[in-house]
Amino acid sequence: MSDIPPDQEISNDNLEPPEVKLTAPNVSEVNKTWLVVAKNRRINKAWEALMQRSPENTKRCYEDLCTAPMTRKPKRVFPLKGKKYKGAWEYEVTSGDRVFYIPDESQRKVLVYYAGEHIEPAPTS
Repeated sequence: MSDIPPDQEISNDNLEPPEVKLTAPNVSEVNKTWLVVAKNRRINKAWEALMQRSPENTKRCYEDLCTAPMTRKPKRVFPLKGKKYKGAWEYEVTSGDRVFYIPDESQRKVLVYYAGEHIEPAPTS
């Protein structure tokens, strides 16, 4: 049984095709208050490849996205600047890998739109 209040429970009802639920790493008891989805299957495959390369770091990233996606961590987790990145955040998984996502506070949903090697400029959703 979940300790999450019914008004904050995550359901698959707010998945919009082609969104797919992000593959979860093996995590123990995370109090998931946010639904984390990949923009599409291609992004989910990139996330799975990232999990293979860096399992501990992606586990930490996933836990943070499920619990507090809008909590800044200096030089690791922060919102992107500029009009074209409105609402987008960057998560430094490793020195060479990034996850870019958009948290939707009203739906308590995180849309991951890029997972993989660090690229410049940052991708847009």
